[in-house]
Amino acid sequence: MQKNKKHNRLVLWLGGIITFIIFAFAGAGMYFYNVAVVPGHKTFLSSSKPLTKSDSLYQEKLWYKKATKKHLYMMSSDNKLRLDANYIKNNNSKKTVIILHGYMNNKDGMGEYAALFHSLGYNVLLPDARGHGQSQGNYVGYGWMEKDDIKKWIQKLLKDNPKQEIVIFGVSMGGATTMMTSGLKLPSQVKAFIEDCGYTNAKNEIEHEAQAIYSMPTFPRFPLVEILSGITRLRAGYFLGDADSIKMLKHNTKPMLFIHGAKDTFVPTEMVYKNYRASRGPKQLWVVPGASHAKSFATHPHEYKARIKAFLNKYIK
Repeated sequence: MQKNKKHNRLVLWLGGIITFIIFAFAGAGMYFYNVAVVPGHKTFLSSSKPLTKSDSLYQEKLWYKKATKKHLYMMSSDNKLRLDANYIKNNNSKKTVIILHGYMNNKDGMGEYAALFHSLGYNVLLPDARGHGQSQGNYVGYGWMEKDDIKKWIQKLLKDNPKQEIVIFGVSMGGATTMMTSGLKLPSQVKAFIEDCGYTNAKNEIEHEAQAIYSMPTFPRFPLVEILSGITRLRAGYFLGDADSIKMLKHNTKPMLFIHGAKDTFVPTEMVYKNYRASRGPKQLWVVPGASHAKSFATHPHEYKARIKAFLNKYIK
């Protein structure tokens, strides 16, 4: 009888500990869901600074501020969200670039890239991703949900002018979105892709940030990221591992230029080599000396433009 009582107490004690651990990890998972997947201000991201003449891209950013922009709207690929974009026409050009911003950025934060491509003779479409800028949404899709929206933007552009040639360009999460989009079955008018500092996989990127920002060791990083991924599936409709650039690049046969800063610690530089190897089409790689995350253009503005121009001249008429 005494043994049974001790056994029952031990079972209750262990059950209580296990229950506490489950609730603790579930609570931590929800916390990190709000940090990583719910749009909003993020303390680990640097805030934008006022534009000054000391900025190496001052002229490009100023040009964008003054440029005539047309607002475009459409429903997301699942017809649940209204998405917003700016469109800047370039005379009678039949070349158009779709510029994709990064995590917690928006279309107006990509003005310098709009100026670059406009100077190369392109019309420019700058969409706000789901949950960013003026687009609707209460979660970040890390490129997986957005890739189908980009395909719909392409179709919208081609409905207005089926003879145009289209390039897709993105930075950071926008770079990952570019790579994921490249693996879709796209119209023949899509000629080339350029990605700048995109990650291999959203799950890998979040694991890296958990270690880099929170100094989180292997445990509890695992299973916490797995729990976060499960919550993301329930709330946003995808597992973090679904947002996989490498998986989609294996289906791409079109030209792609890969750009990554040599000193990128936010999306580790080593990721670009894995992405580059995965692509099945013509490809080029430029690892930019001295550049940190999403700073390749600002670090080497003239060479950045020259390399993009030379790459596109091979594939765009």
